[in-house]
Amino acid sequence: MFSDKWDTKTTEELFRAVLQLENISEAKKFFRDLLTEQEIIEFAKRWQVAKMLSQKTPYSEIEQKTGLSSTTVARISKWLNKGMGGYKLMINRLRHNPFPTGRGLH
Repeated sequence: MFSDKWDTKTTEELFRAVLQLENISEAKKFFRDLLTEQEIIEFAKRWQVAKMLSQKTPYSEIEQKTGLSSTTVARISKWLNKGMGGYKLMINRLRHNPFPTGRGLH
């Protein structure tokens, strides 16, 4: 079902770098250097959509609040419900720890 073209040594190195981030300030610095402002905004909106979908928010309300198309909302819904479980993992984790602090993972 899933392509593994993205799962490479290079992407694993990126994920390892992300795991080294210890707080919001570090994450902001890293992601702002890595991504354009528009990419960060787009990813944040996708995350917002996933959270809203998990709360059973209607598509029309999600589209209105995020400005994303129904196609994008549907795609996020597909990955939320039939993806690799990443959205659900983080939604559940943040429900239990809404203000995570750095863990210093090394």
